[in-house]
Amino acid sequence: MLRVPRNHLTTCYRAKSTRSASGDDYQYMQRTRIPMLHFQASLPRLPIPKLEKTCERYLAAQKPLLIDEAYRKTKDNVDRFMISDGPKLQKLLQQKDSKNKHTSYISEPWFDMYLRDRAPLPINYNPLLMMNHDTRPAYNDHLLRTTNLVVSSLRFMKSLRAQLLEPEVFHLNPAKSDTHTFRTVASLAPSLISTYVAYAFKAFPLDMSQYQGLFGATRIPETGKDRIYRNDKSKHLLVLRNGHMYSVDVLDEAGNIEQPQTLLARFKRVLDENRPPAENSLGVLTTENRDTWAKIRYHLSEIGNEKALRTIDSALFCLCLDNGTIDPEQPIPMIRDFLFGNGTNRWFDKSFSLIVSKDGTAGINFEHSWGDGVAVLRYFQEIYKETMKSPFVHPDSVPQDDSKSDDVVKLIEFKLDDRIRDGIIDAQNHHNSVIDSLDMNYLKYDGINKNICKKQKISPDSVMQLGFQLAFYKQHSKFVATYESCSTAAFRHGRTETMRPCTVATKEFCEAIERKKNPLSPTELRALMDKCSALHGQLTKEAAMGQGFDRHLFGLRHTAETNDIPPPCIFQDPAYAAINQNILSTSTLSSPALLAGCFGPVVQDGYGIGYNIQEGFLGSVVTSYKSHRDGQDFVNCLRSAYEDIAKVLNNSTPPSK
Repeated sequence: MLRVPRNHLTTCYRAKSTRSASGDDYQYMQRTRIPMLHFQASLPRLPIPKLEKTCERYLAAQKPLLIDEAYRKTKDNVDRFMISDGPKLQKLLQQKDSKNKHTSYISEPWFDMYLRDRAPLPINYNPLLMMNHDTRPAYNDHLLRTTNLVVSSLRFMKSLRAQLLEPEVFHLNPAKSDTHTFRTVASLAPSLISTYVAYAFKAFPLDMSQYQGLFGATRIPETGKDRIYRNDKSKHLLVLRNGHMYSVDVLDEAGNIEQPQTLLARFKRVLDENRPPAENSLGVLTTENRDTWAKIRYHLSEIGNEKALRTIDSALFCLCLDNGTIDPEQPIPMIRDFLFGNGTNRWFDKSFSLIVSKDGTAGINFEHSWGDGVAVLRYFQEIYKETMKSPFVHPDSVPQDDSKSDDVVKLIEFKLDDRIRDGIIDAQNHHNSVIDSLDMNYLKYDGINKNICKKQKISPDSVMQLGFQLAFYKQHSKFVATYESCSTAAFRHGRTETMRPCTVATKEFCEAIERKKNPLSPTELRALMDKCSALHGQLTKEAAMGQGFDRHLFGLRHTAETNDIPPPCIFQDPAYAAINQNILSTSTLSSPALLAGCFGPVVQDGYGIGYNIQEGFLGSVVTSYKSHRDGQDFVNCLRSAYEDIAKVLNNSTPPSK
């Protein structure tokens, strides 16, 4: 999950009072005035920061984490790097970048890093976005919500492939730029300068290169390094029900979306079959170590399952029809099930899986190597909005399928042998042991919210991140490496940058508010909090503008490796390993469509924190491994931290601005 501004989406679609399921109005969700890729050619390239700036930022991030002696050693390593290997690696990185102006310096090595990792996808990589329920209870019917979400998904896909989606644009001031005038002026500007024309409106176009990875794609396991398979000709979905897999045609021979009542009938066929749980659920194999899965998959192909695997790989996306129901007061069991479940009704290798449960609870579980979530969030929000405002099927809709072919809904059958059956058992045992070791806890706190932060003139994100620092300090009396994901999609082929929320300022605040002797007044604590917020805002802006230090150092290290240069001293320093052992890994999304978002810890002794702050409350889903961290205690400390922060806000005066 990524830091993506809430108002980053634009849309030209407006809901109609009635919906027609004929002609182009049905086939396409949007018809943009500005060509979809109009800004792509003029997007700026991701900058390679100046070496001295990266070293300066790196040392600033290390300062709150290290004792004085360790910091002096790290600074000595950085100083030596600055005059020895650093300039040479910087020059090599710049030379390679200048020869690849179509992309960014981070794109290829970052993509390669994902595909080479052998860790299982669930928990380690695949994140979850869980969707809010439909506000109309009747529309949460399992079949009805599934059909509406699929229809809107296909309309989004068709608009994307026809390049009719409106370009992704972050509007700094929507009242001035999310307008007819902006669209007219931007569409008339030549593509090679259009991004700079948008800047004049304080509108910032975002890279859309990752969108091609959304539909018809699968990460295929291979020993050593996986590969991404894409197919833009397929017309079917992979549908999973009770561990059984189906191919369900959703486009006709001409590539048009089937009628809503036709899709209603086809999904009804799958639900009505109600087969007992599959005896051998192949989906659980996608939870395995990637090399292990690669070898089993190769054997699957060898014994005559090439066609079945090709059907899965080429599917537009994966639709998982589940049986659970959510308890609004205790949402964790359903969130766990959507994030990883028991693996039997999933195919984690697909670019994304749309999960719809019995009570209409819906979510997106997506494979992470092909993209960073910006495209997924756009898709997620668009289908939620359309199904809420203008669904195509209703409680009185009648299923009707005029197709004469039985193949439009077809069970995908596999030939199995003892090796495959044993592999399924092993995969299930491995997955069960991992998920049994994972703890998940949820905090919902209404003492702080967006409105309160706005009135107090303080950054909501800085408040939430300060809470994480204070909670860990309450729990362990120390500070640790902290990761906050920040999108660099404002640049061509941008990926992410790390924002480092643990700063000298947050350390000073945490130590001060926990100090028992000579406590500071609320006014003094508020001054420290404002200092945290200002620095947080600066670091966030730098990260979004490609001016963090993490990706640059990653690029320099990768450059050394690919040029057979011995690892420079900066990368052999234990402090470098420690700051990349992200004990607190955090990511936020803000969307009216979002019920919850979460992901697993990125290290064994870490916390994975998916969070957001709403109009009425703030919320966090916290994952951890039971044998390494006490997740419930951390959440208790987190509640205490926000209560302390709320007291400071309520008993002090906001700064004048």
